[in-house]
Amino acid sequence: MSDLLSRRDVMKSGGMIAVGLVAPRWLSSIAKADVLRQASGGKATGDTVLVVCQWSGGNDGLNTVVPYASHAYYKLRPMIGIPEDKVLKISNDVGFNPGLTGLADLYHQGKVAIIQNVGYPEPNRSHFKSMEIWQSASPESRLRYGWIGRHFDEQLSHHPLNPVVALGLSTEQPLALAGETSSIPCFASLADLRNMIGDTDSERMLREIQGADATAGSTTRAVQNASKSALDAVSVLQKQLAGYKSQSTYANDAFGNGFKQIAQLIATSPATRVVYFQAGGFDTHARQVETHQRLLQQFGNAVNVFQKEMEAIGKADKVVTLVFSEFGRRAQENASLGTDHGAAAPMFLIGSSVKGGLHGPIPDLDNLKEGDVAHTQDFREVYAATLDKWMGGDPQTVLGGSFTPVDVFKA
Repeated sequence: MSDLLSRRDVMKSGGMIAVGLVAPRWLSSIAKADVLRQASGGKATGDTVLVVCQWSGGNDGLNTVVPYASHAYYKLRPMIGIPEDKVLKISNDVGFNPGLTGLADLYHQGKVAIIQNVGYPEPNRSHFKSMEIWQSASPESRLRYGWIGRHFDEQLSHHPLNPVVALGLSTEQPLALAGETSSIPCFASLADLRNMIGDTDSERMLREIQGADATAGSTTRAVQNASKSALDAVSVLQKQLAGYKSQSTYANDAFGNGFKQIAQLIATSPATRVVYFQAGGFDTHARQVETHQRLLQQFGNAVNVFQKEMEAIGKADKVVTLVFSEFGRRAQENASLGTDHGAAAPMFLIGSSVKGGLHGPIPDLDNLKEGDVAHTQDFREVYAATLDKWMGGDPQTVLGGSFTPVDVFKA
């Protein structure tokens, strides 16, 4: 605090203060957006909410949605294949990993859509590059920024948006949220937000460092107005969060803490339309079975509690969770009782408004592509459906081309 104040005092004589030097990153990023410079807290279009849950590390799809009826599966995985009697069966051919009891419960209620064999042409097995591809929705690196950021760029071309229309729960902004004109704030946790705005002195300081109002119509004045609008919006959000008392109990792990905070945001921030969250640990090159099952169990339990909380607060029909990982794993186990980087894997859409069930063919393990499950569904077709049917967006503009939306949302 004293350091910020001393820097402020040193710089104050210079008139408008360089926002990025003295303010938190989320505020400077909002202030830099051309359109959001003039944001006045306008309402977002629609009232649906998309939760994006990123499984970082490359999730093993074959041990998540297990093709237990396939002889090839057990031939490829004699040591780490999930025994048939442990699989949580959902059809005559496939079932969930035994850790996914929470997700299986939602599946049997018709609230989980499993999209099989999702990927893209010429898959890349680098964590960094493949995650960039998924988050930009541009395998050819043709499009700049992220797919969600571009969606809000397009929305901003029509009308102003609330500064908290989208939020990220992360220490750094994911590429998916980066836009040319839209700027989406990210917080490591809601405690971060409370620490920044919850203290009266801190909030007063953040407002004071904007300096005296500059000339009306100037770029400096526009930046000042954007900063103040952002502070107003986040201050309101902080007060709303403080007044919410959840009746649900989440586990104290990455998924439990993540979904608990997402539920708080959805319950208290009617302007928020997208929340982005990520959890790691899925890079299971060795001793996979126990680690992977534990991660899946944590996820399944957390999303089950989250769905019940959405039902309790009357938001179940308005919230959908999209789950993805940057790639699947190789079909064949390795010598370390794990799996190496692969290609296609299942995606999940979870909520009361999805068409639950299996979408797409069972992985063909007798016809692998260079040792990987071949993709039969382009991930951009899932994005197209989400943009068109759920987010009120323009898939062709956002994705830079025409992709047939997967039929996974209820009319």
